[in-house]
Amino acid sequence: MSANDLPQVLGSARTGETPVTGRQTTTQQTATHDSTFLKACRREPVSHTPVWFMRQAGRSLPEYLKLREGIPMLESCMRPELVTEITLQPVRRHKVDAAIYFSDIVVPLKAIGIDLDIKPGIGPVVAEPIRTRADLARLRDLTPEDVWYVTEAMGLLTAELGSTPLIGFAGAPFTLASYLVEGGPSRNHEHTKALMYGDPELWADLLDRLAEITSAFLKVQIEAGASAVQLFDSWVGALAPADYRRSVMPASAKVFEAVASYGVPRIHFGVGTGELLGLMGEAGADVVGVDWRVPMDEAARRVGPGKALQGNLDPAVLFAPTEAVETKTREVLEAAAGLEGHVFNLGHGVLPTTDPDALTRLVEYVHTQTAR
Repeated sequence: MSANDLPQVLGSARTGETPVTGRQTTTQQTATHDSTFLKACRREPVSHTPVWFMRQAGRSLPEYLKLREGIPMLESCMRPELVTEITLQPVRRHKVDAAIYFSDIVVPLKAIGIDLDIKPGIGPVVAEPIRTRADLARLRDLTPEDVWYVTEAMGLLTAELGSTPLIGFAGAPFTLASYLVEGGPSRNHEHTKALMYGDPELWADLLDRLAEITSAFLKVQIEAGASAVQLFDSWVGALAPADYRRSVMPASAKVFEAVASYGVPRIHFGVGTGELLGLMGEAGADVVGVDWRVPMDEAARRVGPGKALQGNLDPAVLFAPTEAVETKTREVLEAAAGLEGHVFNLGHGVLPTTDPDALTRLVEYVHTQTAR
């Protein structure tokens, strides 16, 4: 499939395509129930440790780069056939145990009318940052009609994936708030923290509003067939534990509670969150993602019992020779050997210049080494 073969659906009006509401189990969720990925998330015995990678859909794959050529990121997220092909590419190539829906965490913000764009080499940029109470009015409710293309793409994907689970995802309230308040990516999050400390009531209302939008976005994905969901709190590692508990955790907990009745595994991941792992588990996730800075056995101690863990090979390791990659992978697997449930992943996303063959070899190596 080439970009020219895909319908130009961006901005098309669709009616009658919203997902049905209710706490249903989709055909896809039934088909994937006994997959190694979902079993590991439920802390059940598995035939091998399941593997998937954050940012596996795209970035490092030449077929992805060719397909996306000339198509802006946000536009590509709104073309169901394009999303379907990109999501399937790493499943075909790497034989991973789960697919991750191709999208971006700012898609629901764009869908409700926030003026933003994803600038190449920069990331999401917001035209008018949200910093006052009056600005909250711009954060309206998200409806299924706003993201009809997500429902359509997931329908196409679940038909293709069969017994391979599809992971839906969303940005966590803190990370979305950081982009909105800063106006784009930030190293120090100075405007975000100034609002959080200086006007805690406005901050709480902002995060609560984003929790509602995020919950609605995840519900659309689950009802369209996602077998699990991951909440990305990419920037929350910038906070101290006390600030996280007081100013962030309630909003994240609200998101996890909103989708709890669907019964799909809920994964919580952040970068630089070694000091927050226990609290992130308390927020309501079934699976806690661990970046590469904390060994898996130590992460398990911090999180406590009753949770599966996901992680945590340093993405940069994949640039080393194969023997070194295997050595570091064994270290991760050995540290995870006593866990109640383990999903192998990188400690963050696939780096853009990663050799795709290194990822394929890594999947095969984990499967072989953990075969039971």
